[in-house]
Amino acid sequence: MNFCWCTITVDNMDDSLKFYQEIVGLSISRRFTAGVGVEISFLGEGETKVELVCNSNHKRTGNAEGISLGFEVESVDNMIALIKEKGLEVESGPFQPNPYIKFFHVKDPNGVSIQFVENM
Repeated sequence: MNFCWCTITVDNMDDSLKFYQEIVGLSISRRFTAGVGVEISFLGEGETKVELVCNSNHKRTGNAEGISLGFEVESVDNMIALIKEKGLEVESGPFQPNPYIKFFHVKDPNGVSIQFVENM
């Protein structure tokens, strides 16, 4: 079994695409209209992708508490510098629970917690 994608319902496709392209570093693999007022974008290469769905007919309900997407980076310190340069805030961290891993969290434009992880 392969994990194909994680779907995030977004309020603003352009803001979400900007975050996932400029901050996370994902490229758009597909972007299309899926009916009146519905737009879908897939980001990422390879097996696992992030799917963004914007439906102007339905507003997002609830929150994304307890959900986190993790992305590996070469340097947590460099990523924190990029986050601050882009005018975003670190939600929590950085944490280093052992000598082999370091990570922190930032929120995407939809309130989803994005974890950047450095394997040391």
